[in-house]
Amino acid sequence: MRAGVPHDPTDPRPAAHPRPTADPGPPVVSGPSAASRPTRRLFGAAVVGALAAVGPLGGAAAAQGRASAAAGAAPGTGAVAAGAVPAPSAPAGGASHRAAPQVRGMWIATVTNRDWPSARGLGARQQQEELTALLDTAVRRRLNTVVLQVRPTADALWPSPFEPWSEYLTGTQGRDPGWDPLGFAVEQAHARGLELHAWFNPYRVALHTDPARLTADHPARRNPDWVVPYGGKLYYNPGNPRVRAFVQDAMTDAVARYEVDGVHWDDYFYPYPVAGQVFDDDAEYERYGGDFADRASWRRHNTDLLVREMAERVRAVRPRARFGVSPFGVWRNRATDPEGSDTRAGVQTYDDLYADTRRWVREEWIDYIVPQVYWNIGFAAADYAKLVPWWARQVEGTGVRLYVGEAVYKVGDPKQPAAWQDPDELSRHLDLCREHPQVRGNVWFSAKEMVADPLGAVSRVVADHYGRRVRPPR
Repeated sequence: MRAGVPHDPTDPRPAAHPRPTADPGPPVVSGPSAASRPTRRLFGAAVVGALAAVGPLGGAAAAQGRASAAAGAAPGTGAVAAGAVPAPSAPAGGASHRAAPQVRGMWIATVTNRDWPSARGLGARQQQEELTALLDTAVRRRLNTVVLQVRPTADALWPSPFEPWSEYLTGTQGRDPGWDPLGFAVEQAHARGLELHAWFNPYRVALHTDPARLTADHPARRNPDWVVPYGGKLYYNPGNPRVRAFVQDAMTDAVARYEVDGVHWDDYFYPYPVAGQVFDDDAEYERYGGDFADRASWRRHNTDLLVREMAERVRAVRPRARFGVSPFGVWRNRATDPEGSDTRAGVQTYDDLYADTRRWVREEWIDYIVPQVYWNIGFAAADYAKLVPWWARQVEGTGVRLYVGEAVYKVGDPKQPAAWQDPDELSRHLDLCREHPQVRGNVWFSAKEMVADPLGAVSRVVADHYGRRVRPPR
């Protein structure tokens, strides 16, 4: 494994979204052999129901929401009561730049209590009020989709028979919070005319390396050979077929139980590289990797299998749900592969995370892709204005929808380049997306910033581009 590149210290997601560097990246590594290539499957995009034709919050509720956002209030402050549905009002300011359906999404991260709940151990009522406040924010911002993280670290935000309750609810892994967060979220999102996509992390087990800190009956403790410590964290080993089957079982349980509109993964497959450390999968490679030219090809094959098999499971248990992935924004640099993007990122998903994201689009194993294009227009190593057209070309002629992941969390951060101190930067992103009809929407990271509205940048996006609510693509 090649030496890693430092992760962006300003990024709130744990060990995610490394900063691009001038490193040209590793040499080209061959893909799986022709004999191992899975059969092509075509999946159409479907959507559950149609969004209600409601506008932003009106009257006192709207004023309260704007005041909380201006003050940077934490989620839950001045929350609308659980179960309340925002009243419709006339759209304020601006006109929607695209009448056609598009995704306007918002991630709600639960890992480390980033967006919700605001702290561990809150009572059920307060957790519900905070969650409904975030859903109401989505309505105020004229969004139509929320992506809720329900399996952050081999745990669950629903009563799972496979894995323990998440510690981010009660403060203690395995402790029943006394309510069903995922079931409540689906119900409340649909009541507001929002789609709810369930966001899972397949392989991350813990943000530490001590198995004794997991519940006594945790699958990672009962099957220690499934687990690899790496970079200060514990991961399930993607090279173990039993692991791959188990994590699919755990995720499929939620898909079967709840009327989710989508199944969503982020950018964690094999972990981001850490300098000086080796991900120890020697035993699995010796046992299962004999048909591959090298370890990298075998690892990519393991990830391909996870994606293809999970897509088939989603189609079997909930045919109208869509399956999507939000990878790191660079597949490969052009210096590594002439088919790659004109970037100089220090991390490439194909080579470093063993995730051939472009293949998943071409094979149409996924219904949508949300590359995390978390850089500003003109950023030398990974220019937003170059990556969006590159991704548009990848989905052209396929049935896969392209939505662009947006880094609202960078706005106003003094550690970020000057472009992020400009409240118009994000609105310019959507101007550029409009020039590429393959772009069918944008998803915002993440909910806390959508509430806070740093520099008023979110309000500008809404005024310039979200003049009225629209449905997601069918």
